[in-house]
Amino acid sequence: MAKNNKKPATANNGANIGFEAKLWLAADKLRNNMDAAVYKHVVLGLIFLKYISDAFEERHAQLLAEKAQGADPEDPDEYRGSNVFWVPKPARWKHLQDNAKQPTIGKLIDDAMVAIERDNKTLKGVLPKDYARPDLDKQRLGELIDLIGTIAMGDAEHRSKDILGRVYEYFLSEFASAEGKKGGQFYTPRCVVRLLVEMLAPYKGRVYDPCCGSGGMFVQSEKFVEAHGGRVGDISVYGQESNATTWRLAKMNLALRGIDGNLGPEHADSFHRDLHKDLKADYVLANPPFNDSDWGGERLREDVRWKYGTPPVGNANFAWVQHFIHHLAPTGLAGFVLANGSMSSNQSGEGEIRKAIVEADLVDCMVALPGQLFYSTQIPVCLWFLARDKRASALSAAPQAQRGAGRDRRRQTLFIDARKMGTLIDRVHRELTDDDIARIAGTYHAWRGDPPAPQSGATRQAGKEAGTYEDIPGFCKSATTDEIETHSFVLTPGRFVGAEDVADDDEPFAERMQRLTATLSGQFAESAKLEKAIRSNLKELGYGL
Repeated sequence: MAKNNKKPATANNGANIGFEAKLWLAADKLRNNMDAAVYKHVVLGLIFLKYISDAFEERHAQLLAEKAQGADPEDPDEYRGSNVFWVPKPARWKHLQDNAKQPTIGKLIDDAMVAIERDNKTLKGVLPKDYARPDLDKQRLGELIDLIGTIAMGDAEHRSKDILGRVYEYFLSEFASAEGKKGGQFYTPRCVVRLLVEMLAPYKGRVYDPCCGSGGMFVQSEKFVEAHGGRVGDISVYGQESNATTWRLAKMNLALRGIDGNLGPEHADSFHRDLHKDLKADYVLANPPFNDSDWGGERLREDVRWKYGTPPVGNANFAWVQHFIHHLAPTGLAGFVLANGSMSSNQSGEGEIRKAIVEADLVDCMVALPGQLFYSTQIPVCLWFLARDKRASALSAAPQAQRGAGRDRRRQTLFIDARKMGTLIDRVHRELTDDDIARIAGTYHAWRGDPPAPQSGATRQAGKEAGTYEDIPGFCKSATTDEIETHSFVLTPGRFVGAEDVADDDEPFAERMQRLTATLSGQFAESAKLEKAIRSNLKELGYGL
């Protein structure tokens, strides 16, 4: 199992504390030989159960205090009216923890999940119900219940959603790391999601993710709104997920955060059964499967969504891109992750589709990301940002004080090369730091002519005044559509940003070479001295060379 408990303070895959990491390590010790993909649902299901029980008990205490005024603590409507799930008595956490050491604890949890689904229609078919299976060690299950029972710390205001939500998010990232490629299919690293959200700035409107995984895009969008003075509910969430297990995780994740999202009545494939067919979204945020060759494209040759060209059967990249465009509102923005090949591939007509999208003036910004960000793949990835109307400000839905007229960006595209950014958190994983995210997002908003958003710190730009834009060799370049055409409509940022300026120290070449050769001569002498000592030591040991 990959261990990420030595993350720097700027790490963004999980919350910036030590509590979650300690809890993860303790829970992981209880895993025994169970596969991470199986254990994931055991743990996350219990965390969710703890959350709704805590929220219920909080509301229950309020109703007890109001009993003299006619409040009924055992009336389910008293809870539903406050957006709190009704938890029947056998499903309440105290009852389960009191029986955690009983051999029947697995069945008690299954019964609790069934009862909660029965009394809360929005959770129907969502919760895991296989805790009674013989291969799940009931002693370890009881220990896990005791461990999760320690999470509810702090005052009532922050206990349920803040602490439990952070634990849930941290565990999602750790399970993705533990499962490798399989886990990465439902988890986009938090730093990547944060970057997408900071750049799109979804203050208000409809947010859509047709391959939503565990729902991380929605969680970060809500956090963005709250961080900028808005309220949960200022955005409407629409999503879809084809994997049944992952769809249930997303439903639990949103419910745990108090986010009312429309993920459809069940899991479904966005290409073949679009559950939001008539939706026109203000923001599309997505991380579709990379280079998917098994998307059933042969059955969709004449689809209405392929306005810019029929995508190849062997690769769904440009099917996803056109699906996103199809669902954008007239002033909508889209930000999504794709494999780097999407920026330059000319196979099976992909180059012609990319050309048509550029010529339609939809490509607003391209960002090349560093490697090793994803648990699921070492394939280098990039971010695409599309805009239906390049005359509209990204902050058109922002509070009045933060709105700006924006600049007319028609037939212009911003290229950002961020491949040198990020910090290694272990041998194989890298994360974008807060400063990295701020610099990239700030550059984009400055180029768009958006006003600063100081709460998020997303307007810093090295060496530049916040809110102004200027090309920086090796990092960013604003290119015209005509310039892109000279590069055969290849959208790789490295082609446009050029080489980074290197400071010239004005040392004459002859003097520099004399200094460097003198240094090298000294190093050669030291090397010879070390070699002589090593040979002498080996000879004394009877291993002379």
